[in-house]
Amino acid sequence: MNLRTLFVSCGFALVSAAAAHGQIAATLSIAKTQYVAGESVQATVTITNHSGQEAVFVGSDRQPWLDFVIKRTGSEPAIPYGRFNFGAIRIPVGQSMARQVNLSSAFNLTEIGNYSVYALIRMPDQTSEGTASNRVLFNVSNGRAYWSQKVGVRGDATKVREYRVLNYSGDQKTQLYVQVVNDRTGTPIRTYPLGDALMFRKPQITVAGNQNLHVFFLSTPTLWTHCEIDTEGKLVNSEFHRRGATGDPVLMTQPNGVVAVGNSIPYDPKAEEMEKSRARKISERPVITQ
Repeated sequence: MNLRTLFVSCGFALVSAAAAHGQIAATLSIAKTQYVAGESVQATVTITNHSGQEAVFVGSDRQPWLDFVIKRTGSEPAIPYGRFNFGAIRIPVGQSMARQVNLSSAFNLTEIGNYSVYALIRMPDQTSEGTASNRVLFNVSNGRAYWSQKVGVRGDATKVREYRVLNYSGDQKTQLYVQVVNDRTGTPIRTYPLGDALMFRKPQITVAGNQNLHVFFLSTPTLWTHCEIDTEGKLVNSEFHRRGATGDPVLMTQPNGVVAVGNSIPYDPKAEEMEKSRARKISERPVITQ
C-alpha cells in the first residue's frame, strides 16, 4: 500500500476543491491552534455548492463521503478508531452547509507534538481519492500539573479515577484545566478548560464526600469561579462569586462532606444583564411633558 492510498483509507479530511459534477468549495477550521493532551479538538467543515445543481453527499459501508487525514510531525498518519458514518446531506445550489466533528473522538490525539489535518470529500461516483482541502496546523502539549488526587468511584469498587488540575499558559493567558484519568489505563477520560485564572490568588481545590471535585479560583480581579466535576469528567455545576464583606471567598468542606463557598456574594451574570436591559428600556421611554 503506498502512502497516498494509506492517507485515503485511514484519514479524516477537509476540503476546498472541485467535485466530480462541478465546483464544490470547502473550508476547514478548528476552534484553536493549541490544545492540552486529551482535550477535544473540534473541527468544522463548511461546504459550498457552486456546481449549478443540487449536490448530494452520501457514503457507503466501505467508504464515507467525508474523511480526515491527521499526521503528527515525524510520525505516520493517525489511524482512526473505526469507520464513521456522517449520514447523507443535500446542499442546494449556491448554499453552504457545515459539519462539526470532534477529531479526538475518532483519533488518538494525546501524543505531544505538532499536527496537521486536512479533509477529503467524495461525491457518490468518486471511488477512492476524493478532493482535498486546506491543511490546518495545531499543537498538543502537556499542561503543568498543579494538583492531583486519586479517588474511588461510588457504586463500583473496581474503578479508580485520578483528578488532575492543570495550569496552562497560552496566548498570554493562564488557564486552569481539569483532567479526569482512568487510573487503570492511565488514559484521560476528559480534559477541558475551566477558564482563565489569575494566579496571584492560589486556587482552592478539594474533593467532596460524594467524590466530586471542586475547584475555586479567581477568574477576574473581582470575580471567583466555582466548578464541580464528577468522576466521569462531567461539569456538574459552575457558578460565580464576588468578594464578601470580610475578605476573599473561601471553599469550605462541611462535616457532612458537602463543599460550599463561604464569605461571598453569589453573582449571576445573566440576571445582571437582564436588569441592565430592563433599566435601559425604562430610560428609553419618552418623557411626556404638559
